[in-house]
Amino acid sequence: MQGAAFCATNLQMNIATARTVFPRLDESLLSHLPPFSKLDRRQIRTILDHASALRFDSGVSVFDEGAPAERFYMLLDGYVRVVRITQTGEQVTALHIPAGQLLGIARAIGRTTYPATAITATESIALSWPIHLWDQFVAEYDGFATETYKTIGNRMGEMNTRIVELATQQVEQRVANALLRLINQTGRKVDGGIEIDFPITRQDLSELTATTLHTVSRLLSAWEKQGLVQSKRKRIMVCDPHALVVLSQT
Repeated sequence: MQGAAFCATNLQMNIATARTVFPRLDESLLSHLPPFSKLDRRQIRTILDHASALRFDSGVSVFDEGAPAERFYMLLDGYVRVVRITQTGEQVTALHIPAGQLLGIARAIGRTTYPATAITATESIALSWPIHLWDQFVAEYDGFATETYKTIGNRMGEMNTRIVELATQQVEQRVANALLRLINQTGRKVDGGIEIDFPITRQDLSELTATTLHTVSRLLSAWEKQGLVQSKRKRIMVCDPHALVVLSQT
């Protein structure tokens, strides 16, 4: 309960701050995003008038696992890490959500509480709506429901893929596959390779692949010597994606 109360207080502070930073939001913010791309400017204007614009620092909770699902969100900028807490209190990173996607959509899967904790991986900007508007959006706005359930399907597909990897693959394959997924989802081209476009630590990577920090550190160090990756200051760059593909399939 204390975590939920803290999150609610933090959310109220963010809303108050964001309203001074974003006095009026332009329709172009949503017109290119799949849940709203089939709507006209008048409809988008109505949706924006019901929204609160929030700015989050890196490493803060957007909402907490088990807290009442009172709002849903559209991430406009930044990255969010979705985290589950095990019965023994361990933190497990389930997936990463990039800008342009909905989050906190517990209502879409029939829940009244958030199934996981959402923590910003970078400074982030999001729009937020009261949960009671969810059914209205689904009923009135063309494409909102279909795109939402497509998003859910994609996330479930990613989770199922990871379950299969855990059951059938060696650690080296799992880590290689995790890096390949991250550069496919969030990678940006830089000199020397493709960099994961948000801070990610070796501990984060160990949580994503259900292995130990020691094992991930050992693998990345070996791959750095082979010229496959570079890892420093919470940044990981893949220098040879094809080599990682080979490792992931070996």
